[in-house]
Amino acid sequence: IVDIRLVDKHEASKILGISPETLKKYRLQGSSTLIEGIHYHVWNKRVIRYNPFLIADWGLNRNNPQAHQRTIEAYLKSLPSNQSKRGRRAS
Repeated sequence: IVDIRLVDKHEASKILGISPETLKKYRLQGSSTLIEGIHYHVWNKRVIRYNPFLIADWGLNRNNPQAHQRTIEAYLKSLPSNQSKRGRRAS
């Protein structure tokens, strides 16, 4: 099972080595490559949580979007909701 623990802006900022304000700026930029529902999740206007694994990969691969896209695809495939149901027969 994949560890899907989400982190707040302070932990996400530490992962990237930037301030929480800079992280917010990156998230809100019109041309941002941070994707809501992938890199971060908005629960309400005061609660935003980040995926630490994808945030770290995003930071490392900002100049290689194809590599980061492969990481996103692999992550999504690994989620329990995208696993086939074993032991069930098709009707």
